[in-house]
Amino acid sequence: MATADLASTRRTWDSAPRDLRAAFATAECGQAFSEFHQHLFESLGSRRDLLEGLASAAGDSANAYEDTEVIMIMAITSLRDYTGARLGALCRAVGFPGSNDEPIRLLHELLGPMGARPLLEPPQWESDVADDKTPIEFSVAFDENGSPTIRILVEPVAAQPSHRANMELSKQLLHSLSDRFGFSLDQFHAVSDLFLPEEPQGKFAFWYSLVLRPNGPPAFKLYFNPEIRGHCRAPRLVQEGFDRLGFRDAYDTVVKHGGRREHHLDRFSFFSIDLHQRVHPRVKVYLSHHAAEAASVEWAAQATDGVKPGQVEQFCRLAGGGTGPFTRRPLISSFAFVEGDTDRPSGYTVYLPVRDYVTDDEAARARAIALMRQHDLDPAVLDRALNAVARRSLAEGVGLIPHLSLRLGRSRPGITIYLSVEAYEVAPPRASALAS
Repeated sequence: MATADLASTRRTWDSAPRDLRAAFATAECGQAFSEFHQHLFESLGSRRDLLEGLASAAGDSANAYEDTEVIMIMAITSLRDYTGARLGALCRAVGFPGSNDEPIRLLHELLGPMGARPLLEPPQWESDVADDKTPIEFSVAFDENGSPTIRILVEPVAAQPSHRANMELSKQLLHSLSDRFGFSLDQFHAVSDLFLPEEPQGKFAFWYSLVLRPNGPPAFKLYFNPEIRGHCRAPRLVQEGFDRLGFRDAYDTVVKHGGRREHHLDRFSFFSIDLHQRVHPRVKVYLSHHAAEAASVEWAAQATDGVKPGQVEQFCRLAGGGTGPFTRRPLISSFAFVEGDTDRPSGYTVYLPVRDYVTDDEAARARAIALMRQHDLDPAVLDRALNAVARRSLAEGVGLIPHLSLRLGRSRPGITIYLSVEAYEVAPPRASALAS
């Protein structure tokens, strides 16, 4: 390339008038050289511009090809296949045995008919499980010893979805799973008439949680909506639910520690029961703390024995970038009661929606890693999990890591990192994070 440019310059000089050529060999040599240098610079600059144009055109063609390829893949890939592939990769990433495909089969079953729809088609049902309306969310929970557990939150969606249709499908699945895995439905039947009315309201009827451990059978949880009969009736439903399940003093404790602020700033979000072979498994209730500061959840955590002062506030600083107020999506508390508990729960968990308080998922990852290092956990596990689930770079969006949580008390203390599959949409990065 340089040889051709020099040859072109030489031809230009050879064709120049005699007085211009002569100037090169006389006292005007310096000026002639400057003119030569300028011509060479312009020639090389033109060549550079040409090559950059060719490179840009090639890049545009490659991007167009990749975009077309993505569309073709989405047109033939179902939500069931897409999420199942990511679940399989996630299981391998955290060290589960590679030969067990039962978790993927269970996920396919729990998704319901919506799982068969191609990704290219918009979701039939705007599920509140994930920001992009995907009816599924993954999480990886770490115990204090570092042992990982995979949890999958799923909303079964009927062929003709509605609150009522989805609820009926979920009940059919529940009886099928009970027959297969042998868990008791006594607790479900004790509260089902409270939380599953004929005319459900709110954002959902009930969701499933599928819990996977490396060398054990799957476990299941149900999440009911306390606002299923309207916001104002939620406290009464929660209190009645506790009473029916044998925790008559639990409601007062939860309200004292988690629901004491006025103007409906603390609202019941979920009422959850575990499904096990034993007759009296765990019951949990969740409250959302709107526009709360860390001090609110610090006080909520004191309902549980063994919580050290400052633990929750330190978590908020690490995961949320400060102590609040958290004015976007709210902090959430959960109180876990097991057989033998009276007025004090065995466990407390605080959930922080980190996606609302960072600019992108690079920042969310940094906060998750800081949390893992505080608990002496290997950050490499998180990176493997992200690689298993993500289909983009972390800097290209926000919401792949939607929540971080801290579990305290006697009931499996540790941390949990939540992962969105982003099957339908990726939220763009923010210009700046909301200062807490």
